[in-house]
Amino acid sequence: MDKLIETGKIVSVFGIKGEVKVQPWCDDPQLLCELDRLYYKSGTPVEIERARVSKNIVVMKIKGIDTANDANKLRNRVLYLDRDDIELEEGAYFIQDLIGLSVKDADTGREYGIITDVSQTGANDVYHIKAQDGKMYYIPAIKDVVKQTDIENKLMLITPLEGLFEGAEEIRE
Repeated sequence: MDKLIETGKIVSVFGIKGEVKVQPWCDDPQLLCELDRLYYKSGTPVEIERARVSKNIVVMKIKGIDTANDANKLRNRVLYLDRDDIELEEGAYFIQDLIGLSVKDADTGREYGIITDVSQTGANDVYHIKAQDGKMYYIPAIKDVVKQTDIENKLMLITPLEGLFEGAEEIRE
Protein backbone atom coordinates (compact mmCIF):
# COMPACT_ATOMS: atom_id res chain seq x y z
CA MET A 1 0.00 0.00 0.00
CA ASP A 2 1.33 3.40 -0.93
CA LYS A 3 1.84 5.73 2.00
CA LEU A 4 1.08 8.80 -0.15
CA ILE A 5 -2.29 9.12 -1.86
CA GLU A 6 -3.18 11.49 -4.70
CA THR A 7 -5.57 14.05 -3.32
CA GLY A 8 -5.74 16.93 -5.79
CA LYS A 9 -4.12 18.94 -8.53
CA ILE A 10 -3.05 22.58 -8.62
CA VAL A 11 -4.98 23.94 -11.60
CA SER A 12 -4.38 27.68 -11.50
CA VAL A 13 -3.34 30.78 -9.61
CA PHE A 14 -5.75 32.67 -7.36
CA GLY A 15 -5.02 36.38 -6.92
CA ILE A 16 -1.59 37.99 -6.66
CA LYS A 17 -0.38 36.81 -3.24
CA GLY A 18 0.68 33.29 -4.19
CA GLU A 19 -2.56 31.38 -3.56
CA VAL A 20 -3.40 28.46 -5.82
CA LYS A 21 -6.62 26.74 -6.86
CA VAL A 22 -6.60 23.00 -6.20
CA GLN A 23 -9.01 20.60 -7.87
CA PRO A 24 -9.75 18.13 -5.05
CA TRP A 25 -9.72 14.39 -5.78
CA CYS A 26 -11.47 13.38 -2.58
CA ASP A 27 -15.06 12.96 -1.41
CA ASP A 28 -15.10 16.25 0.47
CA PRO A 29 -12.98 19.25 -0.57
CA GLN A 30 -13.09 20.39 3.07
CA LEU A 31 -10.68 17.53 3.89
CA LEU A 32 -7.86 19.44 2.17
CA CYS A 33 -8.59 22.46 4.35
CA GLU A 34 -8.05 20.42 7.49
CA LEU A 35 -4.52 19.31 6.62
CA ASP A 36 -1.44 21.35 7.57
CA ARG A 37 0.85 19.37 5.28
CA LEU A 38 0.55 17.75 1.88
CA TYR A 39 3.28 16.30 -0.34
CA TYR A 40 4.56 16.28 -3.89
CA LYS A 41 5.08 12.90 -5.59
CA SER A 42 8.75 12.99 -4.60
CA GLY A 43 7.70 13.00 -0.94
CA THR A 44 8.71 16.64 -0.47
CA PRO A 45 6.43 18.18 2.18
CA VAL A 46 4.20 21.12 1.27
CA GLU A 47 3.30 23.28 4.28
CA ILE A 48 -0.23 24.70 4.02
CA GLU A 49 -0.66 28.12 5.64
CA ARG A 50 -4.39 28.31 5.00
CA ALA A 51 -7.05 26.80 2.77
CA ARG A 52 -10.72 27.31 2.04
CA VAL A 53 -13.36 25.79 -0.24
CA SER A 54 -14.78 28.01 -2.97
CA LYS A 55 -17.26 26.45 -5.38
CA ASN A 56 -15.85 22.89 -5.06
CA ILE A 57 -12.29 24.16 -5.59
CA VAL A 58 -9.84 24.57 -2.73
CA VAL A 59 -8.02 27.91 -2.59
CA MET A 60 -4.76 27.24 -0.81
CA LYS A 61 -1.79 29.30 0.40
CA ILE A 62 1.43 27.27 0.40
CA LYS A 63 4.26 28.42 2.66
CA GLY A 64 7.04 30.07 0.65
CA ILE A 65 4.84 30.76 -2.38
CA ASP A 66 4.16 34.50 -2.12
CA THR A 67 3.59 35.78 -5.67
CA ALA A 68 1.34 34.88 -8.58
CA ASN A 69 4.50 34.06 -10.55
CA ASP A 70 5.66 31.59 -7.88
CA ALA A 71 2.18 30.07 -7.75
CA ASN A 72 2.04 29.73 -11.55
CA LYS A 73 5.15 27.52 -11.45
CA LEU A 74 3.13 24.99 -9.43
CA ARG A 75 0.35 24.66 -12.03
CA ASN A 76 -0.49 21.00 -12.84
CA ARG A 77 1.44 19.65 -9.83
CA VAL A 78 -0.37 16.81 -8.10
CA LEU A 79 -0.67 16.98 -4.32
CA TYR A 80 -0.62 13.92 -2.09
CA LEU A 81 -1.69 13.24 1.48
CA ASP A 82 -0.07 10.84 3.90
CA ARG A 83 -2.57 8.11 4.73
CA ASP A 84 -1.37 8.25 8.36
CA ASP A 85 -2.68 11.84 8.58
CA ILE A 86 -6.26 10.71 7.91
CA GLU A 87 -8.48 8.70 10.21
CA LEU A 88 -11.14 6.98 8.12
CA GLU A 89 -14.54 6.14 9.53
CA GLU A 90 -15.43 2.48 9.97
CA GLY A 91 -16.27 1.01 6.56
CA ALA A 92 -14.63 3.87 4.62
CA TYR A 93 -11.70 3.21 2.29
CA PHE A 94 -9.36 5.12 0.05
CA ILE A 95 -10.41 4.57 -3.58
CA GLN A 96 -6.79 3.77 -4.40
CA ASP A 97 -7.00 0.79 -2.04
CA LEU A 98 -10.15 -0.59 -3.72
CA ILE A 99 -8.64 -0.66 -7.22
CA GLY A 100 -7.41 -4.19 -7.95
CA LEU A 101 -9.60 -5.99 -5.40
CA SER A 102 -10.97 -9.33 -6.53
CA VAL A 103 -14.79 -9.38 -6.32
CA LYS A 104 -16.48 -12.64 -5.38
CA ASP A 105 -19.98 -13.78 -4.49
CA ALA A 106 -20.34 -13.91 -0.70
CA ASP A 107 -22.54 -17.03 -0.88
CA THR A 108 -21.16 -19.09 -3.78
CA GLY A 109 -17.55 -17.89 -4.04
CA ARG A 110 -18.04 -17.21 -7.75
CA GLU A 111 -15.45 -14.73 -9.00
CA TYR A 112 -16.94 -11.76 -10.84
CA GLY A 113 -13.77 -9.84 -11.67
CA ILE A 114 -11.48 -7.08 -10.48
CA ILE A 115 -12.34 -3.51 -9.43
CA THR A 116 -10.79 -1.22 -12.04
CA ASP A 117 -12.37 2.13 -11.12
CA VAL A 118 -14.80 3.85 -8.78
CA SER A 119 -17.35 6.47 -9.86
CA GLN A 120 -18.62 8.91 -7.29
CA THR A 121 -22.24 9.61 -8.14
CA GLY A 122 -23.29 11.55 -5.06
CA ALA A 123 -25.86 9.07 -3.75
CA ASN A 124 -23.35 6.22 -3.51
CA ASP A 125 -20.14 5.16 -5.20
CA VAL A 126 -20.27 2.72 -8.10
CA TYR A 127 -17.58 0.06 -8.47
CA HIS A 128 -16.43 -0.83 -12.00
CA ILE A 129 -15.71 -4.56 -12.20
CA LYS A 130 -13.88 -6.08 -15.15
CA ALA A 131 -14.55 -9.79 -15.69
CA GLN A 132 -11.88 -12.12 -17.09
CA ASP A 133 -13.66 -12.02 -20.48
CA GLY A 134 -13.27 -8.22 -20.51
CA LYS A 135 -16.94 -7.46 -19.88
CA MET A 136 -17.57 -4.55 -17.49
CA TYR A 137 -20.08 -4.62 -14.66
CA TYR A 138 -21.11 -1.79 -12.36
CA ILE A 139 -22.22 -2.40 -8.80
CA PRO A 140 -23.50 0.13 -6.30
CA ALA A 141 -21.41 0.50 -3.15
CA ILE A 142 -24.30 -0.09 -0.77
CA LYS A 143 -24.64 -2.36 2.27
CA ASP A 144 -27.23 -4.57 0.52
CA VAL A 145 -24.59 -5.47 -2.11
CA VAL A 146 -21.14 -5.12 -0.52
CA LYS A 147 -20.87 -7.61 2.33
CA GLN A 148 -17.16 -7.50 3.14
CA THR A 149 -14.15 -5.48 2.03
CA ASP A 150 -10.77 -6.95 2.92
CA ILE A 151 -8.07 -4.55 1.72
CA GLU A 152 -5.26 -6.64 3.21
CA ASN A 153 -6.24 -9.75 1.24
CA LYS A 154 -7.38 -7.75 -1.83
CA LEU A 155 -10.89 -9.22 -1.70
CA MET A 156 -14.45 -7.89 -1.77
CA LEU A 157 -17.41 -10.16 -1.12
CA ILE A 158 -20.76 -9.11 -2.56
CA THR A 159 -24.35 -10.26 -2.86
CA PRO A 160 -25.29 -8.94 -6.31
CA LEU A 161 -28.64 -7.40 -7.04
CA GLU A 162 -30.89 -9.68 -9.06
CA GLY A 163 -30.01 -9.62 -12.77
CA LEU A 164 -26.75 -7.71 -12.29
CA PHE A 165 -24.55 -10.48 -13.68
CA GLU A 166 -27.13 -12.22 -15.90
CA GLY A 167 -25.63 -13.55 -19.10
CA ALA A 168 -22.13 -13.59 -17.67
CA GLU A 169 -22.21 -17.39 -17.37
CA GLU A 170 -22.86 -17.78 -21.11
CA ILE A 171 -20.03 -15.41 -22.02
CA ARG A 172 -17.49 -17.22 -19.82
CA GLU A 173 -18.13 -20.72 -21.21
